[in-house]
Amino acid sequence: VNNFKSSKIKSEDILIRSAASNLRVIEAYDGDLTTGEIIYPVKKGVELVPELESDILKIVVKDRYRDLKPATAFIKGFGLKCGAFASSVAHDSHNIICIGTNDDDIVSAINAVVELKGGLSVSKNKKIEILPLPVGGIMSDQTAEKVAEEYEKLSQLVRSLGCTMSAPFMTLSFMALLVIPELKLSDSGLFDVRIFRKTELFLD
Repeated sequence: VNNFKSSKIKSEDILIRSAASNLRVIEAYDGDLTTGEIIYPVKKGVELVPELESDILKIVVKDRYRDLKPATAFIKGFGLKCGAFASSVAHDSHNIICIGTNDDDIVSAINAVVELKGGLSVSKNKKIEILPLPVGGIMSDQTAEKVAEEYEKLSQLVRSLGCTMSAPFMTLSFMALLVIPELKLSDSGLFDVRIFRKTELFLD
């Protein structure tokens, strides 16, 4: 009923050091599956961390079918002020996808999904709330009523962390869908749908 071969990640797996002076950032919009691209100036040669005042958050995709290093990039538009949230519902491949404000919570949220072998999770200061999805990592074996109740509880929790998206998990699930422009994040890196190929995270 499931295919989940991912192991847990560590903070060093999602560390990004700037290779140039400009960073490509995915721009997400509420109620819209398309994304834009922002070129964000950064200092070359330093470790990049989320900048909450500019709403520049870290986004991570972890392949769940092969135990590979996660792909990491940055995204704007979710408005999160603390914590992180993750899901194994991520169209079309349903890898693990996560957005967060700091590496500790991102790692905790992703590892909670790994441990469940599928589900939704929210992490704040390493305190975890989860909704297991044990069937293919995308479905529950519980009643629709119970799942709906837990789903709304988690969505409200994400909104309480500052997220401005009306449907945080639904929007998150499309940030890895590589057929809808402009930028998305695949398990192997940043993908530019306009030219339909992987692209570099940094620009000179």
